[in-house]
Amino acid sequence: MLTFHIHYQMINNMKTLFSALLLLVFSSAIAQKPIRVCVAGLNHDHAHGILRRYNDGTVDIVGIAEPNKELWVKYGKLYHIPDSLFYTDLKQMLLLKKPDAVLGYNAVGNHVDIVEICAPMHIPVMVEKPLAATLEQAKRIEALANQFHIKVLVNYETEWYPSNYYIYNTVASGTIGGIRKMVAHDGHQGPVEIGCSKEFLAWLTDPVLNGAGPINDFGCYGADLMTWMMHGQRPIAVTAIARHYKPKIYPKVEDDATIIVEYPGATGQIEGSWSWPFGIKDFEVFGETGYLHALDTSHIVSRMRENIKGATNAPPLARPINDNILYLTAVLRGRLPGTDDQSSLNYNMVVMEILDAAKRSVKEGKRIVL
Repeated sequence: MLTFHIHYQMINNMKTLFSALLLLVFSSAIAQKPIRVCVAGLNHDHAHGILRRYNDGTVDIVGIAEPNKELWVKYGKLYHIPDSLFYTDLKQMLLLKKPDAVLGYNAVGNHVDIVEICAPMHIPVMVEKPLAATLEQAKRIEALANQFHIKVLVNYETEWYPSNYYIYNTVASGTIGGIRKMVAHDGHQGPVEIGCSKEFLAWLTDPVLNGAGPINDFGCYGADLMTWMMHGQRPIAVTAIARHYKPKIYPKVEDDATIIVEYPGATGQIEGSWSWPFGIKDFEVFGETGYLHALDTSHIVSRMRENIKGATNAPPLARPINDNILYLTAVLRGRLPGTDDQSSLNYNMVVMEILDAAKRSVKEGKRIVL
């Protein structure tokens, strides 16, 4: 009888272990399964990036809402997308597909329209930078996100640069002392000059649909990085100047801008342009005892008070903070909060305050106190 009891207990233990292993395997499979997303809009040239991801299987695109059927044909041929994935109406598509999230690749001024549809349906949203064309639109997005308890996130190319994380972590370690000045350069020769699509140019160079020229298009990068470096702190004042070097090419918006952002103990200088001889996205931080300069995605040069110079390559970022889709997946599955980082709505509301103040400063010709 005792032998039977022992055997019975062993079988039960094996069953429990087997069930636990099955659960572990099942949970792991779910965790690795790509999220199901719908794409809202294709008139943003960054759409190439997400459609390449569809081709390599790292994201499951279950629907694409785009009213312009010429873009259906263009992207369908380029990325072998079946006609069955295309829709003209976003809400109709979402009712049918019920995705995990919606990715916005439309005009910045229409981001608020995506959230107006998605929020009542409790569908999270990630849009391409910046959050909105105006501060008023951003406040509406924030109100909808809070009312319906959804995540609204913003994707920045520079967010996934190992060099910027290296600077952030080095400053956090106290190696160069407190931040005194930050300088961000983000720009290129101009969207016409680098060959952006006609659909992209139609809204990118429009003061309503884009909210500005490079003040919004490139100023947002520096504003986002600085807000991150300052842990979400709102600046005390913003001063900006805008130049119009190419009125024949960009008649409606500025093509060069400089934005000065004042904090109680530091200053930020944001340089954004469509009038440079080459493309650049770099970031400098001056501390009390040292200096760091992210030259590009991974190369950093440094200089300390003793005039000790250095150069290093930033190590690759760990998953899931190395990629917008992996990051979004981690947020949706509760592995990252998505509340106080470069993509977060919280930080991007500060970004929108900076951009709004910059535009007001240009218009009024004075320093804007926040």
